[in-house]
Amino acid sequence: MKDSGPGTTPGASHDETWQRLTAYAYLSAPERLEHVAIMRVFCGTLLADLAVPDVLAKLAGSSGPAAGLDAETLTVRLEQLVRWGNLLRSSHSVKASSISEYQRARSRYQLSKLGEGIQRDADEVLAGADAAREVSSELLALVERGLGELAVLVHGPAGVEVQDALERVSTIFVQFTEFADSVRDFYAYLGQVLARYDLDSAEYQGFKELLLDYVEAITEDVSFRAPRIATVLTSLWPQLPDLLERLDAHARGLAGATPGSEGEPGIRVQRSRGRELADWEGLRGWFADVEGQGSQVDQLRDATLRALQSLLANAKRMLRSASGEMSRRKDLLRLARWFDEAAPEEAHDIAVAAFGLYSARHLGVPPASEEVVPAYTSWWTGPVVEVPVALRERGSRAQRGRAAAVEDHSRQKERLQQGARDQAAARRAAADELCSASGRFAQVRLTSAALALLLELLATALGNAQLRRAEGTGRTGGFALDAAQSEDAELGIRLIVRRTAGAHTVLDSVDGELLLDELELSVESSAVLDGQDRVSAS
Repeated sequence: MKDSGPGTTPGASHDETWQRLTAYAYLSAPERLEHVAIMRVFCGTLLADLAVPDVLAKLAGSSGPAAGLDAETLTVRLEQLVRWGNLLRSSHSVKASSISEYQRARSRYQLSKLGEGIQRDADEVLAGADAAREVSSELLALVERGLGELAVLVHGPAGVEVQDALERVSTIFVQFTEFADSVRDFYAYLGQVLARYDLDSAEYQGFKELLLDYVEAITEDVSFRAPRIATVLTSLWPQLPDLLERLDAHARGLAGATPGSEGEPGIRVQRSRGRELADWEGLRGWFADVEGQGSQVDQLRDATLRALQSLLANAKRMLRSASGEMSRRKDLLRLARWFDEAAPEEAHDIAVAAFGLYSARHLGVPPASEEVVPAYTSWWTGPVVEVPVALRERGSRAQRGRAAAVEDHSRQKERLQQGARDQAAARRAAADELCSASGRFAQVRLTSAALALLLELLATALGNAQLRRAEGTGRTGGFALDAAQSEDAELGIRLIVRRTAGAHTVLDSVDGELLLDELELSVESSAVLDGQDRVSAS
């Protein structure tokens, strides 16, 4: 199984991609210089695990920002690198002659493959000079020669010897990779230079010679050899599958080292360049338009044309500048130098003379306080006045545009009304359930809504209850309940609570059981009770 590189595996999941990208976090953390120094210590070893004392000893001999780290801070940095995936905890057993030695050496760390690749790339970027890299055009001739010799051997009557073919394939792809990298680096530098519009005559002369001579030589060499390389690859293409199979049979490398068991994939292996058909497709696509997307040679010609156009634009700019039509670059640079060398008081005077920035004019916006602000008060120390946005941006307080239409809330109202109706219906159903279950709570299993309504009425009834001392109990006797009842007029339901010695009321519901000691509950319809009271009164 081929690994396409960190973060670019075609079948990689989002979690794996996130973990790979997280490994770059130490390069942008506030302690990035310390993290880089620690990673360089681990990159200087091969298949070695280091403990905190080992890393401290190596850092102490350096002169970087991590030289003064103590053991506790270094441990925090190492643990953070483990969480990011740049380091791994070592699985090696620890041999120690004392407890203190074991405590110092029990946490050992080693470099992960992803962390090593990222640090190597980071060191290459930091060490690279901001200069033009020469294009290794001589490698292109070697690639052409190697492909031609390989094609002759493959099409020969005796065929090609496998070991000889393996060496030639590896050499071709090493040479091509170095050439392609040098081309990308050179044109990246060229684009950075051509993006500048402040070139003086001397810089322009140097870049003109660079473009007209060097770039033209590169483009001509590539344009000359690209069709010949594409022709050789076309003749070699039908024999490539058989050649790659022979190479794999001769030198399997890591491809079959640890095949996965049934249902489990093996480890991912990054094959050497040229051992996969995809590598040859990339080589062919560099020199020929295979899928209608254009070849790299075509992109090289287009980039050269854009570079010449940028050079011409710079030439026109300098001609207009010489005639006095534009660009006061030298004057602005001189003014910037004056600002850089001046004291703060002198810088204010220079700004006034150069840009006409005189003392502040007070706007016609009265301050919020009644305090009178003298005209000589600086804006830095004076009170703040809130200026309306319309006045600040347009100089006018008038409203602009049409008034916004009234938002339609009819759907929200309908949803709220329907919710209220559903809630009222549920409470009425709970009230009917309580009325039907009154007097036989021990045999009925109440719903959650019915139990909630009953508890609500019970809390109200006990809050409204009138206590009186029971007769004959003395000063330490108990209390009796009078008029312990509650009513919900909207539901038409009334709860009556009576205290009876030795009574137990059990309320069984889907939410559990509730035991009420010495209390009896009676739930009736308030309309029926009111009718009975009126009959008794008559």
